[in-house]
Amino acid sequence: MSYIDPTGALPPSSQRVRASSADYGISSPPPQPRCVRDTGLELGLVIELVTKAMYAIGRIHLPVLTGKLKLSINVLREVLDAMQADHLAEVAGRGDSDLDVHYQLTEGGRLRAAEFLARCRYVGPAPVTLQAYRDLAERQSSRHAQVQPIGMAEMAAAFADDVLDPGVRDQLGAALQSRRPLLLHGPSGSGKTTLARKLGQLQSGLVAIPHAILAEGHIIQFHDPALHVPASPLHTRHNEERRKPDARWVLCQRPVVQVGAELGYEMLDLRLDHASGVYRAPPHFMANNGILVIDDLGRQRIPAEELLNRFSAPLDSGSDQLTIEGGCKIAVPFDVTLVLATNLAPQLLLDDAFLRRIGYKILVGPLSETAYATLFRRQCQRHGLACDEAVLDYLITRLHRASGRPLLASYPAELLGRVNDFAAFAGVTARVSAAAIEQAWHSMSVAPPALATAPAHPPLSFSADNGTTLYERIS
Repeated sequence: MSYIDPTGALPPSSQRVRASSADYGISSPPPQPRCVRDTGLELGLVIELVTKAMYAIGRIHLPVLTGKLKLSINVLREVLDAMQADHLAEVAGRGDSDLDVHYQLTEGGRLRAAEFLARCRYVGPAPVTLQAYRDLAERQSSRHAQVQPIGMAEMAAAFADDVLDPGVRDQLGAALQSRRPLLLHGPSGSGKTTLARKLGQLQSGLVAIPHAILAEGHIIQFHDPALHVPASPLHTRHNEERRKPDARWVLCQRPVVQVGAELGYEMLDLRLDHASGVYRAPPHFMANNGILVIDDLGRQRIPAEELLNRFSAPLDSGSDQLTIEGGCKIAVPFDVTLVLATNLAPQLLLDDAFLRRIGYKILVGPLSETAYATLFRRQCQRHGLACDEAVLDYLITRLHRASGRPLLASYPAELLGRVNDFAAFAGVTARVSAAAIEQAWHSMSVAPPALATAPAHPPLSFSADNGTTLYERIS
């Protein structure tokens, strides 16, 4: 049996482990480009980006333009000189220093900007080339020896405050070492998703993430602040002190990208936003150099076998094929640790051949009474409530045991949260009593079948694809 603290946060002891291990495998962005050629981009594309930015902002200060496009002063001066020669831009004012210069578009420049925007409305950081991304993703892969592996000491420290069976902990550590696909299975509420989050937090090292990628003349938006958590200011400052990095890359923690039942076929490939003319990266692409969590396996809009078959070849080869409109295929890195979680029986989801391809299959089940009691006491502390041992015994023996409900890790936090809710509604001080726990318990129950009524209308299907971000950051 196993338990993962449902808060998902690493305890202080494991945070210290991460802090000490973060110096291993820190990737540095490439150096700052000194000229347009160093960016890997065509001069015409950079002129287009500068023109659109100036059109959107109007009269613009040179340092502001630098921050907008993430390009160095030297690169922008080269571009602006070319634009002035072509009568697209002009100096609108000068100050006392070389940096204190304002630029604006000419009438011809504004007309050209309108043409550019009609084709692609992207206005933001200049992209990096797909080849530059491939090269850096390979160098910062966790497969490489300079990335400190997660050993027994790190795992023990990370789960020191959790009632986690040592055998389960060892399986998790071995799975992370192997980087093979991992399947967490067990009843709903047993802590599988929280366990996946903790595994993601245990990743060591930092990686450089590009704001955008240029592929076959098309821009793919890649960096997502909700997914790509920036490195600490200390690491960022240390990296900048060693050398001036290319600002088109962001130094981040290794990503953890989670998708659930909303996952559909369209989310497995590049998606063109027709309004902006920019492609959106699929979740497994954005998870590169990190962990991809597929939660609620078997409840997606894709059959489980089809979904795993989609990732089989990329897992073996380390490369995936994505499609740009018109049928053009581009090869992108596929460097992820795949973590699957389901509350369905694995044998009902996948045949033996698929199950063999999954390296580790770990049951996350109900707790023992001792582990459940430990968890309940800890959750009382976190909710600011005094634990009454008689009430705890009543919960286990009279409510769980009598109803046949398993001792799942989700119950203590959920019950105590509801005790606080009911007390706040009544305007009284929350207290752990048999009456309060029983009230919270019954509020979690579904009406008996005899009392349940059929809906007047069949439930409506829901499509999550409304143009919003469909990926969840795990922090």
